[in-house]
Amino acid sequence: MNFIRSLTLRQLQIFVVASRYTSFARAAEELHLTQPAVSMQIHQLEEAVGLRLFERIARKLALTEAGEMLSHHASRILGEIKDAEDAMTSLKQADSGSIAVGIVSSATYFAPKLLAMYSHLYPKVDVHFSVGNRDALLRLLQDNAIDLAIMGRPPPELDTTTEPLAWHPQVVIAPLDHPLCGARRFDLQELRGDTFLLREPGSGTRMAAEEMFRQHLFTPAKVVTLGSNETIKQAVMAGMGVSLISLHTLLLELRTKEIALLDVNGTPIERTWQVVHLRAKQLSPTCSVFRQFLLEQAAAYLEREYAAFVALPAKSGVLK
Repeated sequence: MNFIRSLTLRQLQIFVVASRYTSFARAAEELHLTQPAVSMQIHQLEEAVGLRLFERIARKLALTEAGEMLSHHASRILGEIKDAEDAMTSLKQADSGSIAVGIVSSATYFAPKLLAMYSHLYPKVDVHFSVGNRDALLRLLQDNAIDLAIMGRPPPELDTTTEPLAWHPQVVIAPLDHPLCGARRFDLQELRGDTFLLREPGSGTRMAAEEMFRQHLFTPAKVVTLGSNETIKQAVMAGMGVSLISLHTLLLELRTKEIALLDVNGTPIERTWQVVHLRAKQLSPTCSVFRQFLLEQAAAYLEREYAAFVALPAKSGVLK
């Protein structure tokens, strides 16, 4: 199509950020531009394409079908350009350049600390990270918008290279006044009258909870879906119900004794944090060093932080 010749990389960059937020104001804030400047670039892009990319529905901005399609292609184009930049940079030295990392929301409680440790060792490397649920990270990987992802369950739907980082226990939490606080090794069926507070469909934590229900032939009295780990924790502390959640989201609440772990048979559920990248992606030397740093440091860091609260499984070759 002739419109390709008139596109600029800057227009694609602005469009990708605007499509991520579906907000020109937030895109302008991230890109350090004015909102009119963003609007003008999007308008010029729409004129070049010959199709509307955004529309307003009930006063909210949304991508059109053409916008959704262009968003995926633009992300891939920018990802390929970043790969080329990283490759050229890596020819000079492996301790500079940039890395794009995607992390599931449960990992936001420890991954930034690991990124800070890495940045202290390699101050010239620019590390960017995106946060989303499992489905969102798979889309970013597929679009080549990130180099690596830190997530729980490996993605069989994509051709990826996956390696375990650290143990990732899932635990059942309850308010401090729950009648089963302090009870030893009771069956999940004892919670059949409780409301279970779960993450949204598409999240790894939701999948873990539903798998636990299937294995125990368990049907909760009521399920309430909440959109973040923080909301779930606050709701549990307020007495709204119980939840299955990543142990690694609970450090503050466990230290301050604001939330209780229930000793349910079959828990903690032993899952594993994974570091993932597309098999076809050629990692730059800088990105490879960062990946190796994660593999060497993540398990030891998490063990130091959480060993006091939950017994870790016996050491296995899977994480050596």
